[in-house]
Amino acid sequence: MPQSLIILLLLGSSLIALLLVLFARREAAAEREAARNEAAMVREEAQARLAEVKRREENSLAREKDVAGDQRTAQQYARALDERAAVVARDEKRLAQTRGRLEDERTAALAAVAKTTVDEARTELTEALLERARAAAAVELRRLEKRTQANAEERARAILVEAMQRQAAASSSEHSTTWIDLPSEEMKGRIIGREGRNIRAFEALTGVTVVVEEGVNAVQLSCFDPDRREIAEVTLAALVEDGRIQPQRVEAEYTRAVAGAVQRHRAAGLDALTAAGVSGVATEVVDTLGRLRLRTSYGQNVLAHLVEASQIAADIAAAVGADVEVARRGALLHDVGKAFSHEQKGTHAGLGARFAAEHGEEPAVVNAIAAHHDDVPAETIEAVIVQVADAVSASRPGARREDIDAYLKRMENLERLVLEHHGVTRVLAMAAGREVRVVVEPDEIDDAGTQALARTIAEHITQDFTFPGEIKVTVIRELRADAVAG
Repeated sequence: MPQSLIILLLLGSSLIALLLVLFARREAAAEREAARNEAAMVREEAQARLAEVKRREENSLAREKDVAGDQRTAQQYARALDERAAVVARDEKRLAQTRGRLEDERTAALAAVAKTTVDEARTELTEALLERARAAAAVELRRLEKRTQANAEERARAILVEAMQRQAAASSSEHSTTWIDLPSEEMKGRIIGREGRNIRAFEALTGVTVVVEEGVNAVQLSCFDPDRREIAEVTLAALVEDGRIQPQRVEAEYTRAVAGAVQRHRAAGLDALTAAGVSGVATEVVDTLGRLRLRTSYGQNVLAHLVEASQIAADIAAAVGADVEVARRGALLHDVGKAFSHEQKGTHAGLGARFAAEHGEEPAVVNAIAAHHDDVPAETIEAVIVQVADAVSASRPGARREDIDAYLKRMENLERLVLEHHGVTRVLAMAAGREVRVVVEPDEIDDAGTQALARTIAEHITQDFTFPGEIKVTVIRELRADAVAG
């Protein structure tokens, strides 16, 4: 290698090393400058914090001085109050002493004037004051009693009026007929049957009169007994829907309608419970309530009356702060005994109370049922509310009519009178009491005996039963023989 090249390389290396040294020094100088700047900032921040601390210490010292001054002022004010209280106490003591001395002097003066001792004067004065106080208290008490009574009567009227307004629907049922719509005029012919055999079989089986009128696309079922009329309605509706009407079909549908009465009762009872807002009632009680849908009292539907009375009792109980559920339940069940009062001895209130107790009703509800006609004392405020609700539901305008009740009673008496005769198994008062159909036992009454029995019954009715017009007596003797081949 030439010597000049070597020299150049050495010079280049030296220059590079010198540049690196200079660069390193410059970086070191920059780092020292940055360190000095950072140290200066730290010193400034420390000085600022130190100044803040000193300022806060000075403020604290100033507040402590103010507090100390306030404490000294408060202590001085408290001492001044204590001194003022002591002065007031001394003045009150002196005043009391002066008052006592003056009272004694006045009493002594009164005693001297009245020529009595101090004790006697004190006694007389006390008695006079007491008498005046009693008289004033009696007058004030009487005034308060009158005001309270007036307010109570006004409040009671408001509660009853509000309860009655909420139950303004009519619940009376004065008709003894039911209309069945027909799909066509031709259905009337099927109902009558050839030579009237279908309608005769229907009336003989159900005890209901079928009225077929021209120009009306419906037939009318007439019967005073709502049970028989309802079963006949179900039977005829099923026959009309099926379209096949003959005596055998009439008997089959009638049997099915009688068997389905329990389900219809239960459905009506459940609807009543829902309307009244009552739950947790035994199934037997539900079925018995449903039976009341076909009962009336002075033209008022009994089940509708129970639901209405239950709602009225709940409104009254809520207004006066009584037990709403007990009042609601007692009112709903208060006439449940009417479902079997005609079958058992006793009042419907007593029978209903015993029936409710046997099926798990609580004593308060049982007492409300038993006491709603004052047969037994009312033991709770809810029992009194049930009495009020029963009276309101029965006596409000449009609730009851007496004509239908008298009519039903007359029909029942007529059937009961005819049923007393020997051999009679069934009596059906029909055509609003203008006809009585009598079913006899064929083994006890023969064909010749039917004529004699008809005359005997007619004479008995004429002698012991008051009625307008005429009553036709029809005695039916039917002999059936059944056999099974197999």
